[in-house]
Formats: sequence, structure tokens, C-alpha cells
Amino acid sequence: MQARKKYMLLGLCMCCWLLLYYWGGLQERFLGLITHKRGEVTRPWPNWLDRDLLLGYADQAELQNGGGSGDSPRQRRQSWAGIYKDSRCRMDTCFDFARCQGQSGFRVYIYPLEKGERVSESYRKILTSVAESRYYTSDPREACLFVLGIDTLDRDQLSTQFVPNVDERIRGYPLWNDGRNHVIFNLYSGTWPNYTEDLGFNVGQAILAKASLNTEHFRPGFDISIPLFSKEHPQKGGERGWLVRNTVPPRRKYLLMFKGKRYLTGIGSDTRNALHHIHNGKDIISLTTCRHGKDWEKHKDARCDHDNQEYERFDYQELLHNSTFCLVPRGRRLGSFRFLESLQAACIPVLLSNGWELPFSDVIQWNQAVIEGDERLLLQVPSTVRAVGIDRVLALRQRTQMLWEAYFSSVDKIVLTTLEIIKDRVYSHISRNKFMWNALPGGLLVLPEYSTHLAHYPFYYLNLGISPGQEFTAVIHATSPLVSQSQPIMKLLQVVSKSKYCSQIIILWNSEKLPPHRSKWPPMPVPLIITDGRRRVSIQTSSRFLPHAAIETEAVLSLDEDTVLLTSEIDFAFHVWRSFPERIVGYPPRSHFWDPVKTAWGYTSKWTNEYSIVLTGAAFYHRYYHHLFSHYLPSSLRALVDRTSNCEDILMNFLVSSVTHLPPIKVAQRKQYKEMPTPQGTKMAPWANPEHFTQRQECVNTFASWFGYMPLVHSQFRLDPVLFKDHVSVLRKRYKDLERV
Repeated sequence: MQARKKYMLLGLCMCCWLLLYYWGGLQERFLGLITHKRGEVTRPWPNWLDRDLLLGYADQAELQNGGGSGDSPRQRRQSWAGIYKDSRCRMDTCFDFARCQGQSGFRVYIYPLEKGERVSESYRKILTSVAESRYYTSDPREACLFVLGIDTLDRDQLSTQFVPNVDERIRGYPLWNDGRNHVIFNLYSGTWPNYTEDLGFNVGQAILAKASLNTEHFRPGFDISIPLFSKEHPQKGGERGWLVRNTVPPRRKYLLMFKGKRYLTGIGSDTRNALHHIHNGKDIISLTTCRHGKDWEKHKDARCDHDNQEYERFDYQELLHNSTFCLVPRGRRLGSFRFLESLQAACIPVLLSNGWELPFSDVIQWNQAVIEGDERLLLQVPSTVRAVGIDRVLALRQRTQMLWEAYFSSVDKIVLTTLEIIKDRVYSHISRNKFMWNALPGGLLVLPEYSTHLAHYPFYYLNLGISPGQEFTAVIHATSPLVSQSQPIMKLLQVVSKSKYCSQIIILWNSEKLPPHRSKWPPMPVPLIITDGRRRVSIQTSSRFLPHAAIETEAVLSLDEDTVLLTSEIDFAFHVWRSFPERIVGYPPRSHFWDPVKTAWGYTSKWTNEYSIVLTGAAFYHRYYHHLFSHYLPSSLRALVDRTSNCEDILMNFLVSSVTHLPPIKVAQRKQYKEMPTPQGTKMAPWANPEHFTQRQECVNTFASWFGYMPLVHSQFRLDPVLFKDHVSVLRKRYKDLERV
């Protein structure tokens, strides 16, 4: 009995202890929830007994939160709580997907500029990029996403570009809705001496596309970190990267370099002031200058004169060209212009900016292009970069070039990458995967509406170790009425249908007259489909590149109705295309050139050993380019082609070369193309029009202007059959008919 009482008493004590533990823990969690709702950020802190850890922990907190600002951690937390009132925003909580589900789809609206509105050159470029994109709409009712007409790029109150009263103005927008479905672009935030991330207005539930974002404040899957770029950054195109293909050896004259400002006081000064410790004047060049700002002499120290003198001995561009690694330390803010400069120069960035959320971090795998250092471990940087092997150096440098050209070389690409990332979030079921974003040609040229499978894109075949299919679809562009069975198109049908690789033939009927009944066409050993292109508002030349649902094969053989080819020529060209499925492969070559007298691009059809265009009147290419032509290129370029009934073949060559950075491939010789007489009662052939050639000259310059550079690449490469014109038995020749061409 006594034992029972003893156990009961012990059990009662245990229950009381458990209740105290449970309710005490619940109360603690409840208090934590209250403080979190109030905007206070709870942070781990070392055990008070571990006094040796306190100094190290404080140093780490200073680096992460902008040491040197003079504010206490509590003051900074209170400041951030005011800036990021919607710090828990995610796409599923702060974005209205219903606005993007209608027939209009993903459309972006720009608020009209108010009269006398001050807009910086950089923000004007951003607005231009949005307005010229395929997503722009002038009707706010169609919009999925909204962009402010107010310049929010520079929120430094000491800057001449600072725009006041933004909070008051945006609250007056009837569509503001606390920022839902809005994207706000920003390059500079905060001001001297703290340089906090305060924008000076409440962003609400808007998506921030911001430079120098801190990882602590970055809202994953919602905000977008963008690079810091200068006002001189080009609107379109941009310069190519500096890496020459297959550069050997991959290492350069200098191992590591930095040349820039040294901040004597304030935020960012700790890192910059320590850079001189790694300078050895041989393979590591780390140069800083105090000579910047109005009152630098008031703060100069004993090292300034020597540093300034050493600084002048080296040219920055020469160092960029001849260094393997480039230090990219934080400035006053986390980002730096040197980041983009290093990427372009194929100088592997070594980042010293603790807490920086790297640009487009949602989609870009930066560990394949940069070395991330630690500001607290600066002296370890030299040994770290020396340990990087030759193979990895080359891989890192090649990846810098891919990322630079795909996403950073122009304001257009930076803005479009931002929009495409948001679009992938909105339509996550048809979004690009990480491989698409991090492999050539880059995510901007991969339209997931076409397919989400890598094997459906021609430029991934080599990486995947697969080959394209063994059949092709012939698409014949017909503009002349069928008045005789002896017309060139009839013979062309017979020649194409005899190819054992031909799966089907599609006649794209664009004549002003009705297409003939199927009985008027000759019997075919393959399916013959007549597609009436006249259903469109006007007869459009570019309709030949529409993504026709009837095309089921990967390979498309594009033909003009008067093309004269042999079946063996078609078969050989198809074999060549299967080895180069990402390129245009065909027969009629043309070329472009720069005319220094007219300071413009020229176009020539002269027969030379060099070419940069293969006309699509007799050429193979992948069917994905139909989709890219119709959905990637702006309507203005397609309208130009339709208005002139000219240049669609040149535009397709521009497009494919911009994707591959490679020239098309010409096959066989075939100098002479037979010109068939124009049937009586039909209109004159386009090349017989005297304005035809002049229009093509103008098209080349118009296209180059839109792309922002000249994507066409010259080549002297031509592929012939191995036994072509060899003195061997005719029976041994696979393409013996080609000798008689």
C-alpha cells in the first residue's frame, strides 16, 4: 500500500513537470509569434557563458548587416521591419494569378509618364525594353503585370535622380492595390552614411527587381536580384565576351587583380582597406586609391600617397584582359559594376560581398561561373585561387561568357530575364528547368510553350547524346496559280516525294486564287497536304514560318515553288542536317558585308568562297525555329516582311545565327540554278522586281538594328559527298547524279 502511494506521488510529480514544460514552451512560442507579427526578427545568439564567442559573433553580424553604419543591431532591425512590412510575401500569397489566366495571357502594362516626369537614362531604357517586348500591352485590363512610370532606380536622397513623394503618388493609382502584380526596379537604395535598403516608400506586395539585395531580406521565389549596371550599358545587343574560342592556355599573365576605390570611412571601408595585404606586384595586383570624393584629403591616411602612386602604374582594361581572376569586393552597397565587367572579360569573379543575393539567383547556378569568397577570410583568397585547376579555370571562364551573352550584355536582356522569371513562376507547369537556364543558348531563347522536354530542342541533342529523326517534312511555298501540269512545282513534287526520307509534303498556298482541288495534283507516294494561307488578313510571306500543326517531324525542308533540285541532292542535304540539327543546311548561299562608305551593312548575291546566309528556298532546319520565328521575334519585323513580301529568309538566318552564334552550312556546289519561264497570266517573279534587291539591303540593316548587333557569321565551309567527282566506279558512288549538276 505504501509502495502504491509512493508511485502515485511520483507519477503526479511527473505530470506536473510535463504540464509546466508544455505550457511554458507554448507560452514561449506564443510570445515569439507575437514579436514576429510586430516585425521583430528573432536571431540566434551564443550562450552568455561563451564570452569568447561574443566578439566573433558581433563581427559576423556587422559584416552581414552592413558594418560601419553606426546603427545598433536593434535600430537596423527596426528600420528593416519598416521597409519589409510584407516580408512573408510569396507568389501564392501576394500575387493575383487570376489576372494572368485570360486570353491575353502574360501581358505587361506600363503606367503612362506624367507631364514633366523626370526619368533617368537607365530607367528609360528599362521602360523601352518592356514596351518593345512581346509581352507589352497598352490596355491595363489585359495586364498580368504592371510597371511604374515613376523612376524608382535611384533612391539615394542625395542623388540628383531621386524622385520625391513616390509613396503619395503610387497610392493614388487606382490599379496599385497595395502593389499586387507590380514589379519595381531599383539599382540604388539608402544614403550616406548607412546605405540601408530603404527605398523611401512602401513597396507593399510588389515584386522587387533590385540590385545589391541582401540575402536576409530577399524573399525567395518572389523578389528578383538584378545586376548593378551603368547608364552607359547598351539598350540592345551589347558587346560580345572577350574569350576567344579554345583559348590555350586558359590562365593569363596575372592570377588575380583588383583596381578601384578605397573607402577611408563608412560602410564597405573594412574590406577595401584590407585589399593591399594580398598585393605582391607580380601575379597578384591589388590597387586602391583614396583620390575620390570631394573631401578625401581630410580623411587620408599614411598609405594614401603610396597607394595613389601605385594605382596609376597599371591600366584597368589591360589588367582585365590579362587576369585569370578578378576580385569583386563590395562597395558602399553589396553590388558592384565590376561584376558585369569581369563577366564580359572572362575574368573569373572572386566575390567578397557577404550576404549578397547574386543576380537571377533563382535560375542561374553561379557556382559554375564565380568563386565566392568571405570578407573575413581575405588572406585565404590567393591560396584558394591558386588551387583551382586548369580544367576548372577554362570551364569557369566559358560559363562567364555564356551568362554574359545570354542575360547581362544589354538592358534588354536584363529586363527580359526578369520578366521571363516571373512568367515561369506564373505558369509553373510550363516553365524552364535549371538546365535550360544554364546551358547554351540560354533561357531567353527557350520558349517552354513549345515544349518542356530537352530532347525537343535541336541545340540540346549533343549534350543528351541523341540524334534527330530519320524523316523530314517538305513545306513548299506556292504563290502562283496552278495553270499547267508542266509548272515547276509539279516536277518538284515528284522529286521530293521520291526521297525515302520524306514523310509528307505540305503546300502552303498563298496565291490570290483558290487552291486547286486535290484531284488536280499528281498522285503521291507520301501524304500531300494543301494549307490555305489566304485565310489570313493578307497574303503573308512569313506565313511559311508559322508553326503549322501538320508538321510532325523534327526536320523541315523549306522550298520555293520554282526550286530545281535532284532527289539525291535532297537526300545528301538531309544527311548533313542530321549532323548539324541546330543550323540551317541548304544550297543557295548569300553574304553580308560592311560598307564603310555608306556606314551600313550591305547584301550581296555574288558567287564567292565566303557566305553567311543560306536561303530558305532550298534548305533544312529544325521545326522549333518556326515557333521561335512566330513567337520570339517582334510583330514589327514580321510586319515588315509581310509588307514587302521579301526578306523572310534573311530574317530566319538572323534568328538561327543569333541562337547558335554559328554560320549556316552550304552543301555541294550547284552554281547554276535553272530559271524557268514565268507561266502566262501569272505575276512577275519577285527577284525580277528592281526594288527586290534594294529592299533586302534595307532589311539587313533593320534586322541588325533590332538585334543590336550583327548575328550573321561568315563561313567558307562547304560539305560535298565523300566520293563526289572521284575517279572511281559509278557503282561505288552514292550520289553519282551530283556530278552532272
